[in-house]
Amino acid sequence: MNTETLARNVRGCAIEMVAQARAAHIGGALSIADLLAVLYGGVLRVRPEEPRWPERDRFVLSKGHCCTALYATLALRGFFPEEELQSFGQNGSRLMAHVSHKVPGV
Repeated sequence: MNTETLARNVRGCAIEMVAQARAAHIGGALSIADLLAVLYGGVLRVRPEEPRWPERDRFVLSKGHCCTALYATLALRGFFPEEELQSFGQNGSRLMAHVSHKVPGV
């Protein structure tokens, strides 16, 4: 998947997640989609099938309210099943309103 398609899909997933959870902060997620698509689409050395690979690059996200975009990026790149995005904001979900280290790839 090229970075333009990845960014578009990240935006779509983020919008769906926020709408389903009746959450807010969609602006931050939409504004970082291109950056995440470029980084996770080819710049960062990561292995979705091996999220704790010792030689991986680390990406530090301090813009916590854009977590939906990061979750979408990680799912679309294969760190965890895309279906899990539907659990965003629900009790018991790993995908909460602020990024958690419990999420593969974080």
